[in-house]
Amino acid sequence: MNSLKLIFGTTLIGIGVIMVATNPDHASYQEFAADTLNVYLKEQICTQVSHQFGNFLQSHCLSLVDTTRPHLAKIVAQNTQRYNFILFSIYQTDLSLSSALPEYHVSTIGFLENFYIYQAEQI
Repeated sequence: MNSLKLIFGTTLIGIGVIMVATNPDHASYQEFAADTLNVYLKEQICTQVSHQFGNFLQSHCLSLVDTTRPHLAKIVAQNTQRYNFILFSIYQTDLSLSSALPEYHVSTIGFLENFYIYQAEQI
């Protein structure tokens, strides 16, 4: 019985150490969020542009999204609050890129070097 408790306790401590060591930092979140936002803009906004104005503007939209990616990362950084719980972190981001695009509130959890969006709502 004592050896079972020892194994269980050691395993639990090991998992905790791994989670602490792999709790992603704010810079990793910025990269993740900028990548996710980049994909969203290309797949949602630029395709709407092509439906309304043709393929010519879609190629310019895609190029513009790629060009502005570093700025998107800065916008994410300025509008994100991180709550660090040692084993994992929660990120709350409020995005408002322009008056032409909707505003969003995004909640993301980060642990084990990964991010998972668990809530994204249009404000």
